[in-house]
Amino acid sequence: MIEIKISTRTQSELVDITAQVSRAVEESDVSSGVCVVYVPHTTAAVTINEGADPAVRQDIVNELDKVIPQSDGYQHREGNAAAHIKAALTGSSVTIPVEGGRLTLGTWQTVYFCEYDGPRSRRFTVRVIAAR
Repeated sequence: MIEIKISTRTQSELVDITAQVSRAVEESDVSSGVCVVYVPHTTAAVTINEGADPAVRQDIVNELDKVIPQSDGYQHREGNAAAHIKAALTGSSVTIPVEGGRLTLGTWQTVYFCEYDGPRSRRFTVRVIAAR
């Protein structure tokens, strides 16, 4: 398992981590299997979505902010309840098939670290599991 550190710049953002994940797969020497990307935080997440148009990631952040506003009478006292809810909906891990020693992402797919309570220093892990 590889741990990768990341620094986020704003309260809510999607950061492209595809290159770091791809590098971890290449360094694993696994030809065929799966890659699991995991975020061990309760106010951050990971997802896969379109990476060709940078507006898509901002649209995702904007719509999540509309549906889950920063302040909405939440009972959680730390002031980051919205971040917890967004992370719960987005998810803490993704699994990507590996073939030929590479991620088998679709043409437009990008792996994103989802920050909902930044800016912060964060981390995520990558585990590459060989097929039997």
